[in-house]
Amino acid sequence: MKQRWGRLSTGVALALTLVVLAVLGARDPGPGHDVGDLAAPLPMAPRTTGGTSAAAAPTVPAPASPPSWMRRMTPGEKPPQFVLFSFDGAASKPHWDRIMPLARRSDAHVTGLLSGVYLVADQDAARYAGPGHAAGYSSIGFGGSRADVALRIEYLNAALAAGHEIGTHYNGHFCVGDEPNVGTWSTEQWNRELDQFFAILERARGQGFALDPAAVRGGRTPCLEGDWGQAFPAMRGHGLVYDTSQVSLGVVWPYAHEGVWEFPMPEVRVPALGKQVVMMDFNLWYALNGAKDEPDRAGDYTRIVLDTYRSVYQAALNGNRAPVVIGNHFNEWAGGAFGNAVEGFLGEVCVKPETVCATYTEVIQWMQLQDPAVLEQLRRMPAARN
Repeated sequence: MKQRWGRLSTGVALALTLVVLAVLGARDPGPGHDVGDLAAPLPMAPRTTGGTSAAAAPTVPAPASPPSWMRRMTPGEKPPQFVLFSFDGAASKPHWDRIMPLARRSDAHVTGLLSGVYLVADQDAARYAGPGHAAGYSSIGFGGSRADVALRIEYLNAALAAGHEIGTHYNGHFCVGDEPNVGTWSTEQWNRELDQFFAILERARGQGFALDPAAVRGGRTPCLEGDWGQAFPAMRGHGLVYDTSQVSLGVVWPYAHEGVWEFPMPEVRVPALGKQVVMMDFNLWYALNGAKDEPDRAGDYTRIVLDTYRSVYQAALNGNRAPVVIGNHFNEWAGGAFGNAVEGFLGEVCVKPETVCATYTEVIQWMQLQDPAVLEQLRRMPAARN
Protein backbone atom coordinates (compact mmCIF):
# COMPACT_ATOMS: atom_id res chain seq x y z
CA MET A 1 0.00 0.00 0.00
CA LYS A 2 1.36 3.42 -0.90
CA GLN A 3 1.76 5.93 1.90
CA ARG A 4 1.63 9.70 1.78
CA TRP A 5 3.32 12.09 4.11
CA GLY A 6 0.58 14.72 4.06
CA ARG A 7 1.35 18.37 4.52
CA LEU A 8 4.58 18.59 6.47
CA SER A 9 6.81 21.54 7.14
CA THR A 10 10.16 21.47 5.37
CA GLY A 11 11.98 20.87 8.65
CA VAL A 12 9.79 17.98 9.70
CA ALA A 13 9.92 16.43 6.24
CA LEU A 14 13.72 16.57 6.29
CA ALA A 15 13.81 15.06 9.76
CA LEU A 16 11.56 12.24 8.64
CA THR A 17 13.75 11.60 5.63
CA LEU A 18 16.74 11.19 7.94
CA VAL A 19 14.99 9.02 10.51
CA VAL A 20 12.40 7.22 8.44
CA LEU A 21 13.27 3.96 10.15
CA ALA A 22 12.85 5.35 13.66
CA VAL A 23 10.45 3.65 16.00
CA LEU A 24 6.83 4.77 16.26
CA GLY A 25 6.04 3.44 19.70
CA ALA A 26 7.59 2.18 22.89
CA ARG A 27 8.80 -1.01 24.39
CA ASP A 28 5.86 -2.27 26.39
CA PRO A 29 6.40 -2.35 30.15
CA GLY A 30 6.50 -5.86 31.54
CA PRO A 31 3.54 -7.23 33.47
CA GLY A 32 2.90 -4.98 36.44
CA HIS A 33 6.15 -3.03 35.91
CA ASP A 34 7.09 0.42 34.73
CA VAL A 35 8.75 1.10 31.42
CA GLY A 36 12.15 -0.38 30.71
CA ASP A 37 14.07 0.24 27.50
CA LEU A 38 12.32 2.91 25.43
CA ALA A 39 12.62 3.79 21.78
CA ALA A 40 11.59 7.18 20.41
CA PRO A 41 8.60 7.55 18.09
CA LEU A 42 8.44 9.71 15.02
CA PRO A 43 6.83 13.02 16.02
CA MET A 44 4.66 12.71 12.91
CA ALA A 45 4.12 9.31 11.33
CA PRO A 46 3.64 8.11 7.76
CA ARG A 47 -0.11 8.07 7.21
CA THR A 48 -2.43 5.59 5.60
CA THR A 49 -4.14 6.50 2.36
CA GLY A 50 -7.29 4.54 3.17
CA GLY A 51 -8.60 1.41 1.53
CA THR A 52 -11.42 -0.27 -0.27
CA SER A 53 -15.14 -0.24 0.43
CA ALA A 54 -16.93 -2.29 3.04
CA ALA A 55 -17.90 -4.82 0.36
CA ALA A 56 -14.43 -6.38 0.73
CA ALA A 57 -14.57 -6.44 4.52
CA PRO A 58 -14.70 -9.57 6.68
CA THR A 59 -17.61 -10.18 9.03
CA VAL A 60 -17.92 -11.32 12.63
CA PRO A 61 -20.77 -13.14 14.40
CA ALA A 62 -23.59 -10.99 15.75
CA PRO A 63 -23.68 -10.53 19.55
CA ALA A 64 -25.82 -12.96 21.50
CA SER A 65 -27.38 -10.19 23.61
CA PRO A 66 -27.02 -6.93 21.70
CA PRO A 67 -27.17 -3.63 23.62
CA SER A 68 -29.84 -1.09 22.70
CA TRP A 69 -27.47 0.91 20.48
CA MET A 70 -26.63 -2.18 18.40
CA ARG A 71 -29.20 -1.57 15.67
CA ARG A 72 -29.59 -0.21 12.15
CA MET A 73 -29.79 3.57 11.99
CA THR A 74 -32.99 5.15 10.80
CA PRO A 75 -32.82 7.44 7.72
CA GLY A 76 -31.06 10.69 8.61
CA GLU A 77 -29.95 9.46 12.02
CA LYS A 78 -26.40 10.18 13.14
CA PRO A 79 -24.23 7.27 14.28
CA PRO A 80 -23.23 6.95 17.91
CA GLN A 81 -19.94 8.59 18.75
CA PHE A 82 -17.81 5.52 19.40
CA VAL A 83 -14.72 5.77 21.57
CA LEU A 84 -12.33 2.80 21.53
CA PHE A 85 -9.95 2.48 24.47
CA SER A 86 -7.19 -0.06 23.82
CA PHE A 87 -4.20 -1.08 25.92
CA ASP A 88 -1.05 -2.63 24.45
CA GLY A 89 0.52 -5.43 26.48
CA ALA A 90 -2.61 -5.69 28.65
CA ALA A 91 -0.93 -7.67 31.43
CA SER A 92 -0.91 -5.46 34.53
CA LYS A 93 -3.30 -6.49 37.32
CA PRO A 94 -3.19 -3.11 39.13
CA HIS A 95 -4.30 -1.37 35.94
CA TRP A 96 -7.06 -3.87 35.14
CA ASP A 97 -8.17 -3.47 38.76
CA ARG A 98 -8.62 0.25 38.14
CA ILE A 99 -10.08 0.04 34.65
CA MET A 100 -12.73 -2.61 35.23
CA PRO A 101 -14.73 -0.91 38.02
CA LEU A 102 -14.51 2.38 36.13
CA ALA A 103 -15.73 0.73 32.93
CA ARG A 104 -18.57 -0.98 34.76
CA ARG A 105 -19.76 2.33 36.25
CA SER A 106 -19.47 4.00 32.83
CA ASP A 107 -21.12 1.17 30.85
CA ALA A 108 -17.94 0.88 28.80
CA HIS A 109 -16.04 -1.96 27.17
CA VAL A 110 -12.31 -1.74 26.40
CA THR A 111 -9.85 -3.82 24.41
CA GLY A 112 -6.68 -5.33 25.84
CA LEU A 113 -4.09 -6.18 23.17
CA LEU A 114 -2.17 -8.99 24.82
CA SER A 115 1.51 -9.72 24.30
CA GLY A 116 1.62 -13.51 24.13
CA VAL A 117 4.94 -13.76 26.01
CA TYR A 118 3.16 -12.57 29.15
CA LEU A 119 1.45 -15.97 29.24
CA VAL A 120 4.85 -17.72 29.19
CA ALA A 121 6.63 -18.16 32.51
CA ASP A 122 10.27 -17.11 32.61
CA GLN A 123 11.36 -20.71 33.15
CA ASP A 124 9.49 -21.73 29.98
CA ALA A 125 10.91 -18.92 27.82
CA ALA A 126 12.72 -21.31 25.47
CA ARG A 127 9.32 -22.35 24.10
CA TYR A 128 9.21 -19.06 22.20
CA ALA A 129 11.56 -18.14 19.35
CA GLY A 130 10.80 -14.84 17.65
CA PRO A 131 11.34 -14.82 13.88
CA GLY A 132 15.06 -14.33 13.32
CA HIS A 133 15.79 -14.36 17.06
CA ALA A 134 17.13 -16.94 19.47
CA ALA A 135 14.76 -19.11 21.46
CA GLY A 136 14.05 -17.72 24.90
CA TYR A 137 14.53 -14.06 23.95
CA SER A 138 11.89 -11.32 23.92
CA SER A 139 12.37 -7.53 23.91
CA ILE A 140 9.85 -7.23 26.73
CA GLY A 141 10.78 -10.29 28.75
CA PHE A 142 8.27 -12.96 29.73
CA GLY A 143 5.49 -13.55 32.23
CA GLY A 144 7.34 -14.01 35.50
CA SER A 145 6.78 -17.11 37.59
CA ARG A 146 4.23 -19.80 36.78
CA ALA A 147 2.21 -18.44 39.71
CA ASP A 148 2.32 -14.99 38.09
CA VAL A 149 0.98 -16.46 34.84
CA ALA A 150 -1.78 -18.30 36.70
CA LEU A 151 -2.83 -15.06 38.40
CA ARG A 152 -2.74 -13.26 35.04
CA ILE A 153 -5.08 -15.83 33.53
CA GLU A 154 -7.44 -15.28 36.45
CA TYR A 155 -7.73 -11.53 36.02
CA LEU A 156 -7.86 -11.70 32.23
CA ASN A 157 -10.74 -14.14 32.60
CA ALA A 158 -12.49 -11.55 34.77
CA ALA A 159 -11.99 -8.96 32.02
CA LEU A 160 -13.50 -11.30 29.44
CA ALA A 161 -16.45 -12.06 31.71
CA ALA A 162 -17.09 -8.31 32.04
CA GLY A 163 -17.43 -7.98 28.25
CA HIS A 164 -14.00 -6.61 27.44
CA GLU A 165 -12.12 -7.79 24.36
CA ILE A 166 -8.69 -9.40 24.17
CA GLY A 167 -6.78 -9.03 20.92
CA THR A 168 -3.15 -9.62 20.05
CA HIS A 169 -0.07 -7.45 20.46
CA TYR A 170 1.88 -10.37 19.02
CA ASN A 171 4.76 -11.68 21.14
CA GLY A 172 8.38 -10.54 21.35
CA HIS A 173 7.90 -6.83 20.49
CA PHE A 174 10.89 -6.54 18.15
CA CYS A 175 11.07 -2.92 16.98
CA VAL A 176 13.74 -0.97 15.10
CA GLY A 177 17.06 -1.59 16.81
CA ASP A 178 16.19 -5.16 17.73
CA GLU A 179 16.79 -6.86 14.40
CA PRO A 180 15.18 -8.40 12.51
CA ASN A 181 12.40 -6.02 13.52
CA VAL A 182 8.70 -6.36 12.72
CA GLY A 183 8.93 -3.60 10.13
CA THR A 184 11.00 -5.87 7.90
CA TRP A 185 9.30 -9.20 8.53
CA SER A 186 8.06 -11.28 5.62
CA THR A 187 4.64 -12.92 5.53
CA GLU A 188 6.33 -16.17 6.53
CA GLN A 189 7.79 -14.49 9.62
CA TRP A 190 4.46 -12.91 10.56
CA ASN A 191 2.89 -16.35 10.15
CA ARG A 192 5.44 -17.80 12.51
CA GLU A 193 4.80 -15.09 15.10
CA LEU A 194 1.04 -15.61 14.95
CA ASP A 195 1.42 -19.40 14.99
CA GLN A 196 3.31 -19.01 18.24
CA PHE A 197 0.79 -16.55 19.67
CA PHE A 198 -2.01 -19.04 19.16
CA ALA A 199 0.13 -21.94 20.42
CA ILE A 200 0.84 -19.94 23.60
CA LEU A 201 -2.88 -19.23 23.89
CA GLU A 202 -3.73 -22.94 23.57
CA ARG A 203 -1.30 -23.81 26.38
CA ALA A 204 -2.85 -21.08 28.52
CA ARG A 205 -6.29 -22.50 27.79
CA GLY A 206 -5.02 -25.75 29.26
CA GLN A 207 -4.31 -23.73 32.41
CA GLY A 208 -7.85 -22.34 32.50
CA PHE A 209 -7.68 -19.28 30.25
CA ALA A 210 -11.20 -18.71 28.91
CA LEU A 211 -10.20 -16.85 25.73
CA ASP A 212 -11.52 -18.65 22.65
CA PRO A 213 -8.94 -18.36 19.84
CA ALA A 214 -11.82 -17.47 17.48
CA ALA A 215 -12.51 -14.42 19.67
CA VAL A 216 -9.03 -13.01 18.96
CA ARG A 217 -10.13 -10.92 16.01
CA GLY A 218 -7.40 -8.34 15.64
CA GLY A 219 -4.52 -6.48 17.15
CA ARG A 220 -1.86 -3.82 17.00
CA THR A 221 1.68 -4.38 15.80
CA PRO A 222 4.63 -3.51 18.05
CA CYS A 223 5.60 0.16 17.69
CA LEU A 224 2.94 0.48 14.94
CA GLU A 225 5.50 -1.00 12.55
CA GLY A 226 5.07 -3.42 9.69
CA ASP A 227 5.28 -3.92 5.95
CA TRP A 228 1.52 -4.15 5.52
CA GLY A 229 1.76 -6.00 2.23
CA GLN A 230 3.60 -8.73 4.14
CA ALA A 231 1.70 -8.55 7.43
CA PHE A 232 -1.90 -8.49 6.22
CA PRO A 233 -1.85 -11.89 4.47
CA ALA A 234 -0.66 -13.46 7.73
CA MET A 235 -3.40 -11.67 9.65
CA ARG A 236 -6.06 -12.93 7.27
CA GLY A 237 -4.61 -16.42 7.31
CA HIS A 238 -4.99 -16.54 11.08
CA GLY A 239 -8.59 -15.34 11.08
CA LEU A 240 -7.90 -11.77 12.17
CA VAL A 241 -10.49 -9.32 10.87
CA TYR A 242 -9.13 -5.99 12.11
CA ASP A 243 -5.86 -4.15 12.64
CA THR A 244 -5.29 -0.91 14.51
CA SER A 245 -1.65 -0.13 13.70
CA GLN A 246 -1.72 2.38 10.85
CA VAL A 247 -1.98 6.15 11.23
CA SER A 248 -4.48 8.62 9.76
CA LEU A 249 -4.44 12.40 9.72
CA GLY A 250 -7.38 13.10 12.00
CA VAL A 251 -10.16 10.73 12.97
CA VAL A 252 -11.53 8.62 10.10
CA TRP A 253 -13.98 5.78 9.72
CA PRO A 254 -12.62 2.22 9.63
CA TYR A 255 -12.09 0.94 6.12
CA ALA A 256 -11.38 -2.46 4.57
CA HIS A 257 -7.85 -3.02 3.30
CA GLU A 258 -6.74 -6.34 1.81
CA GLY A 259 -9.62 -8.11 3.51
CA VAL A 260 -8.97 -6.64 6.98
CA TRP A 261 -10.73 -3.78 8.76
CA GLU A 262 -8.26 -1.00 9.52
CA PHE A 263 -8.96 1.21 12.55
CA PRO A 264 -6.20 3.81 12.20
CA MET A 265 -4.56 5.57 15.11
CA PRO A 266 -5.34 9.28 14.61
CA GLU A 267 -2.66 11.90 14.33
CA VAL A 268 -4.11 14.90 16.17
CA ARG A 269 -3.23 18.36 17.38
CA VAL A 270 -2.12 18.74 20.99
CA PRO A 271 -3.60 22.16 21.78
CA ALA A 272 -1.11 23.00 24.52
CA LEU A 273 1.84 22.29 22.23
CA GLY A 274 0.53 23.24 18.82
CA LYS A 275 1.97 19.97 17.51
CA GLN A 276 0.56 17.09 15.50
CA VAL A 277 1.06 13.83 17.41
CA VAL A 278 -0.17 10.26 17.06
CA MET A 279 -2.72 9.86 19.86
CA MET A 280 -0.83 7.14 21.75
CA ASP A 281 0.38 7.65 25.31
CA PHE A 282 4.06 7.19 24.52
CA ASN A 283 3.94 9.45 21.48
CA LEU A 284 2.25 12.11 23.61
CA TRP A 285 4.90 11.70 26.29
CA TYR A 286 7.66 12.02 23.71
CA ALA A 287 6.05 15.18 22.33
CA LEU A 288 5.75 16.67 25.81
CA ASN A 289 9.30 16.23 27.05
CA GLY A 290 11.18 13.63 24.99
CA ALA A 291 9.83 10.81 27.18
CA LYS A 292 11.76 11.86 30.28
CA ASP A 293 10.37 10.75 33.61
CA GLU A 294 9.17 13.90 35.39
CA PRO A 295 6.67 12.70 38.02
CA ASP A 296 6.49 16.15 39.57
CA ARG A 297 4.83 17.35 36.34
CA ALA A 298 2.26 14.55 36.23
CA GLY A 299 -0.64 16.91 36.90
CA ASP A 300 0.32 19.20 34.02
CA TYR A 301 0.75 16.29 31.63
CA THR A 302 -2.55 14.74 32.63
CA ARG A 303 -4.32 18.04 31.99
CA ILE A 304 -2.68 18.48 28.56
CA VAL A 305 -3.56 14.94 27.46
CA LEU A 306 -7.12 15.22 28.78
CA ASP A 307 -7.59 18.49 26.92
CA THR A 308 -6.34 16.75 23.76
CA TYR A 309 -8.75 13.83 24.17
CA ARG A 310 -11.64 16.21 24.79
CA SER A 311 -10.90 18.34 21.73
CA VAL A 312 -10.55 15.28 19.47
CA TYR A 313 -13.80 13.82 20.79
CA GLN A 314 -15.63 17.10 20.21
CA ALA A 315 -14.26 17.39 16.66
CA ALA A 316 -15.51 13.89 15.83
CA LEU A 317 -18.87 14.39 17.56
CA ASN A 318 -19.50 17.61 15.62
CA GLY A 319 -17.99 16.23 12.42
CA ASN A 320 -17.92 12.79 10.82
CA ARG A 321 -18.75 10.82 14.00
CA ALA A 322 -15.90 8.41 13.21
CA PRO A 323 -14.76 6.15 16.08
CA VAL A 324 -12.10 7.80 18.21
CA VAL A 325 -9.23 5.33 18.75
CA ILE A 326 -7.26 5.95 21.94
CA GLY A 327 -4.13 3.84 22.32
CA ASN A 328 -2.47 3.34 25.67
CA HIS A 329 -0.21 1.06 27.66
CA PHE A 330 -0.64 -0.03 31.25
CA ASN A 331 2.15 2.12 32.66
CA GLU A 332 3.15 4.65 35.30
CA TRP A 333 5.16 6.86 32.95
CA ALA A 334 5.71 10.43 34.16
CA GLY A 335 4.16 9.71 37.53
CA GLY A 336 1.13 7.96 36.05
CA ALA A 337 0.12 11.02 34.04
CA PHE A 338 -1.12 9.07 31.00
CA GLY A 339 -2.97 6.40 32.94
CA ASN A 340 -4.68 9.14 34.96
CA ALA A 341 -5.64 10.94 31.75
CA VAL A 342 -7.13 7.91 30.01
CA GLU A 343 -8.98 6.79 33.13
CA GLY A 344 -10.31 10.29 33.74
CA PHE A 345 -11.46 10.59 30.14
CA LEU A 346 -13.08 7.16 30.15
CA GLY A 347 -15.06 8.08 33.26
CA GLU A 348 -16.35 11.33 31.79
CA VAL A 349 -16.86 10.55 28.10
CA CYS A 350 -18.51 7.14 28.24
CA VAL A 351 -21.55 8.49 30.08
CA LYS A 352 -22.18 11.30 27.60
CA PRO A 353 -25.32 11.23 25.41
CA GLU A 354 -24.97 9.61 21.99
CA THR A 355 -21.59 8.18 23.04
CA VAL A 356 -20.66 4.49 23.16
CA CYS A 357 -17.36 3.17 24.52
CA ALA A 358 -17.02 -0.14 22.75
CA THR A 359 -14.60 -2.80 21.58
CA TYR A 360 -13.37 -3.15 18.02
CA THR A 361 -15.54 -6.22 17.50
CA GLU A 362 -18.61 -4.36 18.73
CA VAL A 363 -18.02 -1.52 16.27
CA ILE A 364 -17.68 -4.05 13.43
CA GLN A 365 -20.92 -5.73 14.56
CA TRP A 366 -22.64 -2.34 14.49
CA MET A 367 -21.27 -1.54 11.03
CA GLN A 368 -22.56 -4.88 9.71
CA LEU A 369 -26.11 -3.77 10.58
CA GLN A 370 -25.91 -0.53 8.59
CA ASP A 371 -26.81 0.23 5.00
CA PRO A 372 -23.47 -0.06 3.11
CA ALA A 373 -24.30 3.07 1.15
CA VAL A 374 -24.70 5.03 4.39
CA LEU A 375 -21.37 3.75 5.71
CA GLU A 376 -19.71 4.70 2.43
CA GLN A 377 -21.11 8.24 2.78
CA LEU A 378 -19.64 8.44 6.28
CA ARG A 379 -16.24 7.30 5.01
CA ARG A 380 -16.28 10.00 2.36
CA MET A 381 -16.75 12.74 4.96
CA PRO A 382 -13.68 14.81 5.79
CA ALA A 383 -11.53 13.50 8.62
CA ALA A 384 -12.36 15.03 12.00
CA ARG A 385 -9.55 17.46 12.89
CA ASN A 386 -9.33 19.11 16.31
